Amino acid sequence: MKAFKNNRVMRDTGAAAPIIQAPMAWIARAQLVSAVSSAGALGILETSSGDIDQVQREYDLIRQRTDRPFGINLAIKFLKDRPEVEARTLDWALDGRVGFVTTSAGDPRRYVQRIKDAGVKVYHAVPTLEGALKAQDAGVDGLIVEGGESGGVRGTDPVHSFTLLQAVRERVDLPIVAAGGIADGRGMAAAFALGAEGVAMGTRFVSSAESPVHANYKQAIVDASPSGTMAVAVGGRTAWHVLRTELTEAMARGEQVSPGNALVDLYVEGRLDKAMGSAGESAGLIHAVKPVADIVEDTISGFWREIDRLAALRD
Repeated sequence: MKAFKNNRVMRDTGAAAPIIQAPMAWIARAQLVSAVSSAGALGILETSSGDIDQVQREYDLIRQRTDRPFGINLAIKFLKDRPEVEARTLDWALDGRVGFVTTSAGDPRRYVQRIKDAGVKVYHAVPTLEGALKAQDAGVDGLIVEGGESGGVRGTDPVHSFTLLQAVRERVDLPIVAAGGIADGRGMAAAFALGAEGVAMGTRFVSSAESPVHANYKQAIVDASPSGTMAVAVGGRTAWHVLRTELTEAMARGEQVSPGNALVDLYVEGRLDKAMGSAGESAGLIHAVKPVADIVEDTISGFWREIDRLAALRD
């Protein structure tokens, strides 16, 4: 593997490659996180879908499986409404067990000083330039700049990565991890050209061999075309970016449909006819379920191939 020089994301995370796995609820647990970190990238353990005792068990399993660095995500929105859970989670996450955390879904000022006082690096996820500037003012160490291509909960009028990365880099000098629309080395090289020093991938890792979700969900991602995802309004100015299925098409048309529980119906039983499956537009770029180690290796080799191709234009 070629070396990355002067890469601030690698400096802050301790990972061997500037690739971060997105902290998807329930999915980003020991099985996936340990595989990602073992491959030299950075796994992120989610804390939003279970109680702290369950999170501790997942943490212990990761530590049993790898001695490589990994991080913890603190989803502010899901913690602040449960004060007791929030207090326990912060105490646990910041007791020296990891050197890197990400924050998301809320105002980073709620946590940033405490995180930094614990000697931990913190990157905050932002979907807008305004959010990036506020996070910078709050004192975060870096940003995860998430374009509208990404899966999961989004605004109804998101800014996509090509524009958002440029806008943030123009105004902010912090390390940037690009998220949204990236599934391979070509996308990683494009993100670096626009100012990123690392990339985060969610959908690509959901469809990995080590992902804990049902094979039907993984295969649906693989089978998706570039137009195989869609945004379904879920109230107010919020939408859910999901795989395009008969169920999600019906919901988008406003039909009276009651989707099931994603964890039970989709992740465990593989029923895309009963539950919505989060997926970013990068689903259309994914053509096979692969082991995480192969995904990381292919992404890095593809990145350097594109960098070399661009460098040859100077000859």
